[in-house]
Amino acid sequence: MANADSKEDVAPAAATKKKSGKAMMFAGIAALVLLGAGGYLYTRGHGAQAAVTPPKPPELFLPLDPAFVVNFQDQDATRYLQVGVTVMTHDPAAVQAMKDNDPVIRNALVMLFSNQTYADLSATAGKKKLQTEALDAVRKIVADKTGKPDVDALYFTSFVMQ
Repeated sequence: MANADSKEDVAPAAATKKKSGKAMMFAGIAALVLLGAGGYLYTRGHGAQAAVTPPKPPELFLPLDPAFVVNFQDQDATRYLQVGVTVMTHDPAAVQAMKDNDPVIRNALVMLFSNQTYADLSATAGKKKLQTEALDAVRKIVADKTGKPDVDALYFTSFVMQ
């Protein structure tokens, strides 16, 4: 009987060792998972702070309506140019400045467009040069009014010569 008692004592001890081994293994895996998740969140948080740039404000488009219609001289005849213009900025203050100074901007662009020649505008390079000059003219007016030239782009939305 003493032998039977010792077998009973050994069996629960062996079961306890098996259970404690599984519990230890589970605890180890859980600790590794938690450490890994914590490390990921720590590095993600610190890496994100260094790489975060403030979001860029949305693009704001302002069409300068109605389209510009000007005449200009060619060697043979009077020519006409009709140009639709839209400006783009990220600054609402620049949009308001352009709206408030629409007559000034329109005057500057009419003068610029009417000083062109048919030969210059027939080539793509001439149109691009005119686009750059028009953007510079609008930027100058906006800078005079707001203190900064917050006009990012100027687009020709239509361009008709005859």
